[in-house]
Amino acid sequence: MPHAGDIDEDISEAERQALHEFQVGIEYVYRGYGALLDFHHHLGHAMDRMADAEDHLRAAGHEELADELRDRHLPSGALDDRWSYEIVGDFRRSFLQEITDYEATVRDELVDGLDHVTERRQQTEWRERAESDAWKSE
Repeated sequence: MPHAGDIDEDISEAERQALHEFQVGIEYVYRGYGALLDFHHHLGHAMDRMADAEDHLRAAGHEELADELRDRHLPSGALDDRWSYEIVGDFRRSFLQEITDYEATVRDELVDGLDHVTERRQQTEWRERAESDAWKSE
């Protein structure tokens, strides 16, 4: 496992900053993906509740309203006839995969694939300035 001291000190500050911003950007992409999964789960629960509403409408004698819910709204997609799982899958297979692969390519080219270069440098600096080894695990 790479450690803080494994950073190529020959990289420029501009390269280090680019790697840091890209890494943080990727982390936000993952957070966006998580929000998309939340959307998928929330929408699924909402649709289950509406399916229950269909049953209650039917039980209350509102066949036409229940039929419209069953035939028009429940089978329709979240976006352009696509269900939320399809949107999640498309995002994962396209943008998420492409941008994370590219970020890995940039890291491979600049720092042999290491991630968190700014944090690694900070870790090294803070450990070097420590006046004892109290921070080390026993």
